Amino acid sequence: MQSTRLTRMRRVAVLAALLHLCCATFALAQAVVPYVQIPATRDGIGKVYMGREIAQAMGWQGATWLERDEREKEERTDLLLRELPLKAGMAIADIGAGTGYMSRRIAAVVGAQGTVYAVDVQPEMVQILKTLAKQPGLSNIKPILGGEMDVKLPPASIDLAIMVDVYHELAYPAEVLASIVRALKPGGRVVFVEYRAEDERVPIKALHKMTEVQVKREAAAQPLVWERTAEGLPWQHVIIFRKK
Repeated sequence: MQSTRLTRMRRVAVLAALLHLCCATFALAQAVVPYVQIPATRDGIGKVYMGREIAQAMGWQGATWLERDEREKEERTDLLLRELPLKAGMAIADIGAGTGYMSRRIAAVVGAQGTVYAVDVQPEMVQILKTLAKQPGLSNIKPILGGEMDVKLPPASIDLAIMVDVYHELAYPAEVLASIVRALKPGGRVVFVEYRAEDERVPIKALHKMTEVQVKREAAAQPLVWERTAEGLPWQHVIIFRKK
């Protein structure tokens, strides 16, 4: 009788341990994969992160839109550059660099002793960047083929990373942002430039805009501290975080 009771107790203990392990494994899976699948909307990919459906990314076929004549007036990149803590000799990552519209402007500021890592996930865009980097005065641009989940930059290698109208389209925002933070030097900065969702007058599709609150919510999942937000651009926030 005593032996039977002990056997039952051992079985209960084993089942309890297995249940605890299953719960812990499920919780870990939820933490590692913080995404929810939904039916895709017209401009989204059917994947939700922290309450936001991720927008469809623009393919390399739309490269000419990045170089449109109206862009300077609409986005005032001259004002954006003034908001960035750029200095000669810095190492900067332009994430989702596309045709290098921002890369070549940043390259002029950091100078020959600086480096601009122009990162893109589309090989066709990277080929455009390689051609760009051969032009006089732009040899400090280093094209990088990134991955969907990793920007493929060495740890503690950059002073600042900037994403201009890019972050809302990342298929794996948590993983990509984590890889950016790893690549930052201590005290390095991440800059989100996103169309303001708070302003209905900004003529951009809803999923291609973000609120400042949403950007801060997603950045809070990483060891980042909000530093400031600049609102001097016509349509976009410039939201700056510092690595802890």
